[in-house]
Amino acid sequence: MSPAALDIVLLEPHEAALRSLLHSENGAESSAYVLFGKAEISADPWSGLARTRLISHEVIPVAADEMVSASPVHVTWSTRGFMRVLGVAKERGLVAGLVHTHPNAAAFFSEQDDRNEAELARTTFNKGVSSLASMVFGRDDGMVGRLWIAPGETVTASSISLIGGQIKIARAEASVDEDHFLARQAALFGREFNPVVRGLRVGVIGSGGTGSAVAMLLARLGVGFLGLVDKDIIDVTNLNRVHGSRAADVVAGLAKVDILAREIRAAGLGTQVVTKKEWVGHPDLRDLLRSCDVLFGCTDDHQGRLTLNRLAHYYGIPLIDVGLRMRAARSGADYDMTGRVSTIRPGSPCLMCLGVADPRRAAAEGLQRSDPTEFEWRKAEAYVDGGADPAPAVVTFTTTIACAAVDELIQGLTSFRGSQGMTHNRIRRFDRVEDRAMTCRPVASCPVCASQASWGRGDVNPFLGVIG
Repeated sequence: MSPAALDIVLLEPHEAALRSLLHSENGAESSAYVLFGKAEISADPWSGLARTRLISHEVIPVAADEMVSASPVHVTWSTRGFMRVLGVAKERGLVAGLVHTHPNAAAFFSEQDDRNEAELARTTFNKGVSSLASMVFGRDDGMVGRLWIAPGETVTASSISLIGGQIKIARAEASVDEDHFLARQAALFGREFNPVVRGLRVGVIGSGGTGSAVAMLLARLGVGFLGLVDKDIIDVTNLNRVHGSRAADVVAGLAKVDILAREIRAAGLGTQVVTKKEWVGHPDLRDLLRSCDVLFGCTDDHQGRLTLNRLAHYYGIPLIDVGLRMRAARSGADYDMTGRVSTIRPGSPCLMCLGVADPRRAAAEGLQRSDPTEFEWRKAEAYVDGGADPAPAVVTFTTTIACAAVDELIQGLTSFRGSQGMTHNRIRRFDRVEDRAMTCRPVASCPVCASQASWGRGDVNPFLGVIG
């Protein structure tokens, strides 16, 4: 049986810390430790093959008194600190990792690296730790990585991602085929842009007005792998805004995700689509969600948003969350037509701190799913919120905010608006022709973003640390 494919994700704050620790004024090699969270994906939804994802969780410097010697071609240090790192990894269910530099050469594993790491890997397994990660930072920001999975056996990383305000993904085997239908965007962003987009695995959660537009735009952008998640069946009130839907689909009782998959496949643009007809919190969706490079949250329920909010932090997967609030004009009050795009990642305030996801509303939605009778009783007694009339929706506004969301992804990949990266929270007032960016500070008591405990933590039991 072939070993699982390996992806390594470095969160921007951790990559910056490593670059600072590993910088040497005299050009000598240097080293540091990293503790990685781990995602064990039993079946990548597009290939059906197993994948392992390592996500940086904590950077640990090599103590000054443990350094032995260093030169432009070698670095040596005491293993006392390594033994401590192994102990922490074993106790907390993390993967111990080594990072060292080749400041004057390309990123590669030398024969000396192979010999030294083989000894450290043997120690790792003898201590009861299941694996050892290793990375080399070379000149010109080059990086390579691998995972020792048994004595003498390694898996080389097929992709290394840097996740923050920008999204940088280096793949060992990038697409070399030229897609002629994407030539016009290559003319703007360069020939290297299309292969990056072609390799993206993107999950779109929700297939309504915003989600259907996002999915169609991503396919036209050239995204190679799309995962569409929505449990709903199309109804006649959806036809005014769900892209690709037809009146006949209502009669046939088709699922929204199946309609979108049909239209994307019919376009013949090479996007591989998988669909899941489940609520985002269903256990059957975990492999799909953890396999993604980017997630778009196009769901209007609070419980779904809270799940994606935690997942973005635990697995280092950027979440681009989309929302709309539409209120008709009434006597004495103007229209209120507001769209929002929030990019959530470790290091920025989360959806709870932004006031987008409400835990109390999420609890009510969970009760509605698990015990509808109890939900209706509590609603009648005014103990829970929810179940109001459907919100207004107009296709031009849902599509416009979907375009703004996909633009944030393009900004993360290209920095076409400048090097500051993706905007954390973008607000568009359609009624006032107004765009603005606004954010907040993490709430001190927030269990998701107020500390770094969940950053890159990966698989834990229970999933995402949530009981119930």
